[in-house]
Amino acid sequence: MARVLLIDDTPEIAELLTFALRDLGYEVSASGFAPSVNELLEAEPADALVLDCTSYDMSDAVFESVRSSPDHAQLPVVIISDTPEAAAAKLHARQAQRVLLVPKPFTGRQVAAALAQLLA
Repeated sequence: MARVLLIDDTPEIAELLTFALRDLGYEVSASGFAPSVNELLEAEPADALVLDCTSYDMSDAVFESVRSSPDHAQLPVVIISDTPEAAAAKLHARQAQRVLLVPKPFTGRQVAAALAQLLA
């Protein structure tokens, strides 16, 4: 069973997505917006990270923090975004690897499919 760290700044959505991913076979640990995501990953190692912040800039800041850590630079990341075109352009410009975007609105199955693709 793959372990996923979910960072979501909306508690209700975090709860729903946590239940959905657990139902689909993932072990999920959830947190609110966490600029100290690397400390969370040290305390609770994960196989993948899911970022769903209200603002893409918040998700991008967490993503950059993870990528700047040698211990987590290759961690698979799913970013849920309400501005997927802008997010894709930023990720493409930095040649980001092992990251997939899921556009809003989304389902738990879409996020699980992205995780499965990254973890394959």
